[in-house]
Amino acid sequence: MKDVLRKQKDMKTLIQSEVSRSAIVTLMALALMAFVPIAVMSQSSTGDAAKQQSSNAEQVLISLSKEKWRWMSERKIDSLDALIHEKAVFVHMGATMTKPQELEVIKSGAIEYKTVEIQEASVRFIDKTAVLLNKIRLVAVVGGNEVTNPFMVTEVYVQQSGTWKLASLSFTRLLTQ
Repeated sequence: MKDVLRKQKDMKTLIQSEVSRSAIVTLMALALMAFVPIAVMSQSSTGDAAKQQSSNAEQVLISLSKEKWRWMSERKIDSLDALIHEKAVFVHMGATMTKPQELEVIKSGAIEYKTVEIQEASVRFIDKTAVLLNKIRLVAVVGGNEVTNPFMVTEVYVQQSGTWKLASLSFTRLLTQ
């Protein structure tokens, strides 16, 4: 009889511990089901915030690029000087220039930027560097002759002390209008 009572007691203890484990597992599963969507939503909103921040930075750079084109056509040398990095490089169809050379070409009118029609613009970020591509139709006066050319212009900006500086500007003539 003692053996039967002991077995019943052992069985009761075993069942209670199984029920306790089962309850714990159930509670953990419920907790996971409750918290996982919150974590996923949190990651999603963090991802959305990063996309929004990236989108805002893209718009800032696209606007800055548009301003740069306006300054070039209006020969606003002081504004361009503030935008352009000291070590910047400019690549035109026939020449590679430094910052002082580029500013002198604009100031003197050796190249007169008349109109720039931006057809497409995109920005890619690599750390504190931005690569902006502008597909443009440029009307300019070069050597006294007005010319119209389709270009893909690559602009490279670097961020220094929270300010974007133009580090490179390269013109690639496109084969089609």
